[in-house]
Amino acid sequence: MKRPPARRATALSAILVLLGAGPLALASPTPFAMPPEAAMPRVDEEAGHFAACGSDRRVTCVVDGDTFWYQGTKIRIADINAPEVSHPGCAEEADLGAKATERLTQLLNAGHFSLVTQGRPVDRYGRALRVVVRKGQSLGARLEAEGLAEHWQGRRGNWCR
Repeated sequence: MKRPPARRATALSAILVLLGAGPLALASPTPFAMPPEAAMPRVDEEAGHFAACGSDRRVTCVVDGDTFWYQGTKIRIADINAPEVSHPGCAEEADLGAKATERLTQLLNAGHFSLVTQGRPVDRYGRALRVVVRKGQSLGARLEAEGLAEHWQGRRGNWCR
């Protein structure tokens, strides 16, 4: 007896997640597939006081709209791409990047969160790749919904239109 296609796709996604390959990209109303409920933390236990990173030693601070330091680890938010602040391509990108940086700082300071590994744990620059989650909801998706980031497509986007 054949299984319905949706169940087959769900089973394949679960297998890929278990193998560390990440979720199977399926048409879905959510822009980034969250880990299965069993993989989600039951309680958000991470918290810190975040400010903009300066030139001194970076421990817990925000670099830009998709990168921050937490307890001495540099973290790249895995589900989004935000405008650049260090080398923007145009004035519009610089302005939007500053807004995304400020908003990420607010979101991180707004309460406890969890850092979820999905797919590979580290990028080619040595940054920890994590989805930042509060109460089961991606903070990256929140930035995306507010127009301050875009869904990660595997490469940087063009913020200068």
